[in-house]
Amino acid sequence: MLLLDRGVQISTTAAVNNMYNFNFTEAEKEYKWLKVKYPEHPLGDFLLGLNEWWKIVPDTKQERFDEQCHAYMDDAIDKADEMFDENKKNKEAAFFLSAAYAIKGRLYAEREKWVKSAWAGKQAIKYLDYSRGEENINPELLFGDGVYNYYSKWIHDNYKSLKPLLTFFRKGDKGLGIRQLENVANNAFYSRMEARYFLIQIYAAENQSAKSLTMARQMHTLYPNNSFFHRYVARNSFALGRLDEAEIYANELMARLEEKSYGYGDNDGRYSAYILGYVNQNYKHNDTQAKFFYQKCINYSLSNNTKESGYYVASNMALGNIALKENENKAAVEYFAEVLKNSEKNSNSYKQAKKALEDLTKRLKAQKKGKK
Repeated sequence: MLLLDRGVQISTTAAVNNMYNFNFTEAEKEYKWLKVKYPEHPLGDFLLGLNEWWKIVPDTKQERFDEQCHAYMDDAIDKADEMFDENKKNKEAAFFLSAAYAIKGRLYAEREKWVKSAWAGKQAIKYLDYSRGEENINPELLFGDGVYNYYSKWIHDNYKSLKPLLTFFRKGDKGLGIRQLENVANNAFYSRMEARYFLIQIYAAENQSAKSLTMARQMHTLYPNNSFFHRYVARNSFALGRLDEAEIYANELMARLEEKSYGYGDNDGRYSAYILGYVNQNYKHNDTQAKFFYQKCINYSLSNNTKESGYYVASNMALGNIALKENENKAAVEYFAEVLKNSEKNSNSYKQAKKALEDLTKRLKAQKKGKK
């Protein structure tokens, strides 16, 4: 079982670290060596596919790595399938089948290919059931269970339109899923960083920003070139009100963008520009700089089609308020109108923008009457 082979783990440590630090070419060389040394085993193909997946992670809208990612995962599935056919109790084979199908399902979901995603997910669950057992010996086997337990419940709660598809899957347990992923994050080898990748997002979603920040900071220290971890350090620092720290990270993100570092793009620009706009407006009282950064946030949002995001809406709201303060009434109306167009009617942003427009209209009418 290569999953438990310490020699293989030691020899792939550098490659795994290179992958998470976005040195993909170096990681690929080592993974291809694994593929040559163990040609019948799925490990090499699976890691090569994972390498492609991490090229996608910084901006999941880009599709140029999809084909290669699917191809490597398909090769891993074929090899794991042969191992599983020879021995239905081979938990290592079941692990790779479940993990490879899960990555494919996730990628199909990103592309909104729901039927393909559901089918791949069903395959992942089938082999996940086979892979159970021996988790005390091999914590890698807990990874799929942890992800499933959390996200099956999360998807049920957050994606009502997918409920019909979820009837084909067993119910998950969010609390158990988090505990399982924490176990993997502390004890596994190949799945350790993947578990942390999920936990950073889960903690943030569960309003545990301090936990998310602690883990994101650890990962950013280990992998300073990984834009995903860098982004979450900035985001969580800001959410916790640690604005000095958030400003430092936001400036770093901006610098990486200007340097055109791999993985740093419009998403990082949205986060960092909004943070810098907020800090300048509310703490440095520098409206000129605040406007500059809020507009940058808007531009990044338009560039990657995320007008519905909170950062886009909040930037327009802030610019509307600054415009009011500067008696730029026409601009204020345009900013507030943009908030109304891109936020839910029951949201605070919508209510605030609506009230601001109503108050402005009343004030302008009063001024007009006064002149008469």
